[in-house]
Amino acid sequence: MSDKKVRKKSSGPNKNMRAKNSNKDKNKIDKKMFNRNIKRILSMMGPDKYKLIVVFIFAILSTLFLIVGPKIMGNATTEIFNGIIAKIRNPQEGINFAKIFKIVYILAIMYALSSVFTYLQAYIMSGISQRISYNLRKEISEKFNKLPISYFDKNQRGDIISRVTNDVDTLSQTLNQSLMQAITSVITVIGVLIMMISINLVMSLVALTLLPLTMILLGFVIKKSQKYFNRQQDYLGKINSKIEESFSGQNVIRANNGEKYEISEFEKINNKLYNTGWKSQFFSSIMMPIMMFVGNLGYVVVAILGGYLTMQGKIAVGDIQAFVQYMRSFTQPLNQLAQMLNLLQSTVAASERIFSFLDEEEIDVADKKVLAEEEFDGHLEFKHVNFGYDKDKIIINDFNLDVKTGQKIAIVGPTGAGKTTLVKLLMRFYKPNSGKILLDGLDIDNIDYESYRNIFAMVLQDTWLFTGTIMENLRYGKLDASDEEVFKAARLAYADRFIMTQPNGYNTELNQDSRNISQGQKQLLTIARAILSDPKILILDEATSSVDTRTEELIQKAMDNLIKDRTSFIIAHRLSTIKNADTILVMDNGDIIEQGSHEELLNKDGFYKKLYDSQYEEIEEVN
Repeated sequence: MSDKKVRKKSSGPNKNMRAKNSNKDKNKIDKKMFNRNIKRILSMMGPDKYKLIVVFIFAILSTLFLIVGPKIMGNATTEIFNGIIAKIRNPQEGINFAKIFKIVYILAIMYALSSVFTYLQAYIMSGISQRISYNLRKEISEKFNKLPISYFDKNQRGDIISRVTNDVDTLSQTLNQSLMQAITSVITVIGVLIMMISINLVMSLVALTLLPLTMILLGFVIKKSQKYFNRQQDYLGKINSKIEESFSGQNVIRANNGEKYEISEFEKINNKLYNTGWKSQFFSSIMMPIMMFVGNLGYVVVAILGGYLTMQGKIAVGDIQAFVQYMRSFTQPLNQLAQMLNLLQSTVAASERIFSFLDEEEIDVADKKVLAEEEFDGHLEFKHVNFGYDKDKIIINDFNLDVKTGQKIAIVGPTGAGKTTLVKLLMRFYKPNSGKILLDGLDIDNIDYESYRNIFAMVLQDTWLFTGTIMENLRYGKLDASDEEVFKAARLAYADRFIMTQPNGYNTELNQDSRNISQGQKQLLTIARAILSDPKILILDEATSSVDTRTEELIQKAMDNLIKDRTSFIIAHRLSTIKNADTILVMDNGDIIEQGSHEELLNKDGFYKKLYDSQYEEIEEVN
């Protein structure tokens, strides 16, 4: 009993100790991530190192002119002060205006040169930042085509889009505006410190005693705010995903009276974005008041000390004025650095999202065999294939299939049987967990992706059209196709008639949400696109599900001509469309439970017969 009590009492401190160690490990990871991303951002600027050197030189020159200005202005003030005192003592003497005008003339030239150098460095930095943004967007665009389909299935589109837009813009803004400001601020602080020491060492030391206090306070604020900046970028991506999702699904939302639900879901994400946003901005906004408080405290101390030293005759009046200006010039860049640290945190959070996307594992394309047309026969084999989107939930079990060249294979079965998954494996959108898929005896994983997919054409239930003309959408199946080839493909798909009824015929503009053509007509266009590509292997996934019965009959005739001498896979819901298939595979729970021709399967009086009879009964009820 006593042992149990001892263990129970000691569990609390151990738990707290583990939590502390966990927080320490997390802080180490965050710090390591922060440093890694900063180094990576700097490495992106490597090709522009000579331009950056020029910018650095211009920054030094422009800043030096500004730094020397207060000292020269102080000389003018001293000259005026001495002239007034001299006139009081001797009315024959007075202010030396010639000397003052000379000082003003020199100041005007210095400030003009400083402005020119500032303009030139801004011009060069704009080019550098835009080049980096351009390259990042280009890398992200190229990355899209190198990622496996599984990445897009697991991640929200809006979040990915946010990385291309918001996160890249955040990084670009920092490089364009804040980097130069950081350089000039650092140079200003160093230069002003030297000028302050040259005026009076004691006053400079007093002013510097306030600097550690500032750094301690800023360090505390930055540490607190960084986690909120990271969360802010994440929730910004999530809210973009929600907006994109709601926009694309307006028909379904309105049909199901889902407006209130969507508003509620949006508000949940928006509230999280608001909470992280105001916390990050609050912590960053108190940086400026801290700097101003320390700066004003410094002015008070310097004014009192300067007045005392003037009375002692150890410093001129103009030097006090110059020193106060330098103190302002000293605290102002520190304020700017504080603001930039704020922006830097957003930038590092944005860069982490960009780099994590760019570092995603790509499709392995190394050492793959290019499939030459003369080597292609078209014999496909599935050998002991097992697959699950989640490795713990296998949905294709020990699948075996031998498809001879030119065979027409139909795949039927209830929803979730694994029909579409089988096609995804064939198209190499996913890899089997175990087993092999062979093309002409060669493992398809060892074939070059581009040459492999060139032999395929897919017509899916969900049509996809991009913004462009009908001609451009059809030609997507074969980019070098002539106009006559496009017209022929459209006629074979029975799409030519409705295309010619459009305002501009084949030059009619379309997009994914085009309202001037029906869903069935869109399907006809995708079928025409497949015909144009002249594939060796054809995949039809519920291709006729969106067309009426008459159009389906026409398409079926066109498909019969298209699949001659081609290996084809047809996933069908309407069993009447696959009667003439060479082999019909009946799938359920990832297994082939029946196999044969239409007549053979009907004679077995099994699962296929029940499916067929149920559809026939549905037709009878409708009639």
